[in-house]
Parts: sequence; C-alpha cells; structure tokens
Amino acid sequence: TGQVKEPPSMGAAADGDADRNMILGTRFFMTPSDSLAMIVDNADHIPFFKERGGLRGAARSMPTSSALDRVCAAKNIPFFETPTGWKFFGNLMDTPKYTPFICGEESFGTGSNHVREKDGMWAVLAWLQILAANNTDATKTLVGIEHIAQAHWAKYGRNYYARYDYEGVDLDKANKMMQRMADMAADKSTWPADQEWSTIDTFEYTDPVDGSVSKNQGQRFILADGSRIIFRLSGTGVVGATVRLYLDKYEPSTGTLDMHPHKVVEALGVLALKISQLAEFTGRDSPSVIT
Repeated sequence: TGQVKEPPSMGAAADGDADRNMILGTRFFMTPSDSLAMIVDNADHIPFFKERGGLRGAARSMPTSSALDRVCAAKNIPFFETPTGWKFFGNLMDTPKYTPFICGEESFGTGSNHVREKDGMWAVLAWLQILAANNTDATKTLVGIEHIAQAHWAKYGRNYYARYDYEGVDLDKANKMMQRMADMAADKSTWPADQEWSTIDTFEYTDPVDGSVSKNQGQRFILADGSRIIFRLSGTGVVGATVRLYLDKYEPSTGTLDMHPHKVVEALGVLALKISQLAEFTGRDSPSVIT
C-alpha cells in the first residue's frame, strides 16, 4: 500500500540462553550502561525493591560507563566498581547488607540478587514495569523508552559510550603495550601533559565482603571532567588476544545531549590511540568491531 508503519514503542532482544538483553525504543538504542543506571534510578517503581525498602547496593563492571555512579551518589545507594566478570558480583549479592541489589555490565548483562546470574528476561520485565509506572493515564501521550532516557540525561547528564575491539592481536605485542601503560600509571611524571587527569592507574579490586584482591584488571585513564579511557585484554577471541578499548565521554546535563555517541567519542578515541601507541605495538590502524 506504500504506507510506512511506525516501529513499536519498545523492543527487546536476548541471546540464546536469554542471560543478556538489549532494550530498544522507537528508533532508539538503549546502551546497556544507560539501561543499568535507569533501572536503578527507577527501582522504586519495581515491587520487588519497593516492598523491601529500596535498593541497598548497586554495582557495575569497571569498563561499564559511569552513568550508574551518578545515580547511586544522588540516591545514597552503596556503589561498587568491580572487575569484568559476573563472578565478582556474587559476594555482594549474597550479603544481606547490600540486598536488594542490582548490577550490570556493558556487554548487555543485567541482573539482581533474585538469581546469581545475568537475567535478560528480568531486565525486560523491569523495563516494562518502568514504562507502566510512567504511563498511568491512558488518555495521555505514551512516555516511551527514549523519553525516559531524555529525562534521565536532563537530570544526571549523559555518558556517551563506545567500545572498540581489536581482535586477533599478537598476545606478546598486546602485553607489551599494556605493560607500557601500567608503567606510565605508576610514574605520574610520565602522564600526558596535554590533558588534565583525575587519575591514571592499573585497576585492582578489593572485595568488600571477603577482602580478596584482584590485580591487573585493566588500565584506566580518567580525565578531570569524568570522561574515561579504558584498556583491557580479553582472551575470549578465537585467535590471539583481543584488545578492548572503552570510551566513556561525560556530557553534563547543561550540555548537548542528543548527539550520536560514536561521533562524540571520536576525539577521545584519537587520544586513546596516541597514549597507548596501539598502532605502533599491534600494527592495527582500525578496530575489528565498534559497539
């Protein structure tokens, strides 16, 4: 008929075992980092949390954007930044002091303490509950996923985010690159002088429950404005190592909040490649995948 149908107001996707999830609005992609922050911000709309007096803890993996941090700070919710790997959430989930509890990773995993694993179906149901709470009057225009996100950014600011994966990199060369950045982190006199840094470090995590320490969990370059550059090595690729570069550019609530994330983080990416000398170490001048 030539008519163009409007897309649904909400879409959701999962992987094969439904532990990972993707949330979509009308022509709108919700990053996993934003989804986590917004579920926590709206947790009082979800009966499981409301009936138990609200959240007592929330956590994200270190490479996940820092959007969650601002929500927890505003709501006085104990916040934890863990290494990558769902196992690091386990002790927090099992500790009554921190439950009810919500956690998530940038790799599309979101969950709570109802089960000790990612739960994609739970995340979808959480978003349906948030939508229902924002649309109690059927006579009014639908408040959609994108509207909730826009209101959130107007309150907390926006973390523009992207991940660059460099797959099949020679492991020895990748390790040398990471070691150079670790050496830089340890010697403040070598920090790049053309930027104002909050900190540069090699991330390590002390479990608040059992005191165990996990060292060498990635390189963090944190700018004074809260923006972050993160490097990690991953062994999950088929051949060689995968260098993961995470770009997290913070835009305050008074800034421009409607730009395309990949455009916003381009300059941060250029800075990251300059700092790391990734092309010189690996011979790679572009990522295999951008998420």
